[in-house]
Amino acid sequence: MEPNYRRCVSCRQLAPKEVFWRIVRVYPSQQVQLDQGMGRSAYLCPQASCLEAARKKNRLGRSLKASVPAEIYQTLSQRLAASSRGDPPSYRMGNPP
Repeated sequence: MEPNYRRCVSCRQLAPKEVFWRIVRVYPSQQVQLDQGMGRSAYLCPQASCLEAARKKNRLGRSLKASVPAEIYQTLSQRLAASSRGDPPSYRMGNPP
């Protein structure tokens, strides 16, 4: 079976969706959250340059058609720092060991 491809909202790179972080505007509550939920989704590369560009240029907000809380960007920054330190993937996904 072919992998599902997605495009980063920041750098426009095309890759399998497992490579990206998923940010979701949940329907019908309109809450923005990470990784889970049904609704409008945006995908972002796990790179500092993509995260910074998405924050500065509001690319996630425009893609999701909603305002993205600062906590989302903080969590993504923490994930990025955890991946650069070499922490296990479960911690990078926001689940402490």
